[in-house]
Amino acid sequence: MASMNLRPRSPLVMVLLALLAERPMHPYRMQQLIKSRRKDDVVNVARSNSVYQVIDRLLRDELVRVRETHPAGTGPSRTVYEITPKGRTAFDDWMGVVLAEPAREFPEFRAAVAIAGILPPEVVRGHLARRIPILEQQLADADETSATTTELGLPRVLTLENEHKAALARAELDWLRGVVADLESGTLTWSPDALVALSDRLEPE
Repeated sequence: MASMNLRPRSPLVMVLLALLAERPMHPYRMQQLIKSRRKDDVVNVARSNSVYQVIDRLLRDELVRVRETHPAGTGPSRTVYEITPKGRTAFDDWMGVVLAEPAREFPEFRAAVAIAGILPPEVVRGHLARRIPILEQQLADADETSATTTELGLPRVLTLENEHKAALARAELDWLRGVVADLESGTLTWSPDALVALSDRLEPE
């Protein structure tokens, strides 16, 4: 099986399987743990039914199974799930591929940068300049999380994703500041009309 086929459908699939590898639990407990551990920064559980939908798919794929069902008084019953041997194998395979092999991803910011030449330089400079303080705040939040982790004496492995977020923010900030400075000085400039004409000339017949 090619490694591309070993990738999970979504990051939430991996996170839920990781939680069930710790111990059996019900979906509501999974959602609460994701939030309390601040992993909702890496997977989207804003919608209350997102965890339930993924669990249903994992159940159909036989990666998890029902462990037991607890009546919940006047409310709905709570079903406790556990990871299956097939699920553990899939989880280990996915982790090996995702940690080792960069995925071919298509982030929207890179797509916007790729076609930024259709806009005038001063417009692009304004948009990029607005992005800088947002990234600065993200970096400040990441640094604050790291400081809190250190104060609490938590193992570093629990916040490696926060280190990664901070590293990416710093790298992007350095690049952004340089591009904005070049746009302000005129070192980087272009004519949208000229770029369209150039594309027409380079387009294969």
